[in-house]
Amino acid sequence: MTERLRKALAECETVIIGAGAGLSASAGYTYSGERFTKYFADFEEKYGFHDMYSGGFYPFESPEEFWAYWSRYIFINRYTDIPKPVYSDLLRLVQDKNYFVITTNVDHCFQKSGFDKSRLFYTQGDYGLFQCSLPCHSKTYDNEHIITEMLSRQKDMRIPSELIPHCPVCGRQMTMNLRSDDSFVEDDGWHEAAKRYVDFLSGNCSSKTLFLELGTGMNTPSIIKFPFWKMTREWPDAIYCCINLGEAYVPSRAGISERAICINEDIGRVLNELL
Repeated sequence: MTERLRKALAECETVIIGAGAGLSASAGYTYSGERFTKYFADFEEKYGFHDMYSGGFYPFESPEEFWAYWSRYIFINRYTDIPKPVYSDLLRLVQDKNYFVITTNVDHCFQKSGFDKSRLFYTQGDYGLFQCSLPCHSKTYDNEHIITEMLSRQKDMRIPSELIPHCPVCGRQMTMNLRSDDSFVEDDGWHEAAKRYVDFLSGNCSSKTLFLELGTGMNTPSIIKFPFWKMTREWPDAIYCCINLGEAYVPSRAGISERAICINEDIGRVLNELL
């Protein structure tokens, strides 16, 4: 299967990348196990959850404790270096192609690895942005400075009360710009990226295209997986490839079996082999 993908990459004119959590997990951004214990042993001992994702939904006793947890969470998953070169390997494979990326990931790894910002659409938000929790307006705010200060000044699993972020318009507490309900803010940058993606699709539907799906499961299949299947079926010269350890498949009802490449392996290993 890897050789089929190598051939598809060599022959295609356009690459449309759809990236999910499995890509970042392959790059070392794991949310459980040793990495979780390293940064959240105190929260695990007190509250009994065993991974970062579960902790993100925990009803903490106070906003000071909530932000102590989330400042660590955001810092290590947004502002630290990517542990493994998976994203940079991917860029090396597609940088000379006409490419675009749509991703449900919120960790900024594509930009940190050198991908062209104008060729990226982050559909689900960004750990690096705050928004009003209501929200009272459709604007987001960079949070690196305040997150770093929360991290440096927290003590006993709490941040100082004066560091709790509040909306500059209505005064309500801020929250992360992450799509979890209908309060998610789609700011001007989000809409501009969405338009660039739509324009890219409409401008390349007749080209020799590789839809490259990386680490996308069935959590939100309507964003990447189902549209990729549909476009592969409808575009006259398209090939679909899915790399996802344990979850690479195409059902026969998708109607693209003869033009599909499914690789049930670690994404980083496959990309390294292609290089």
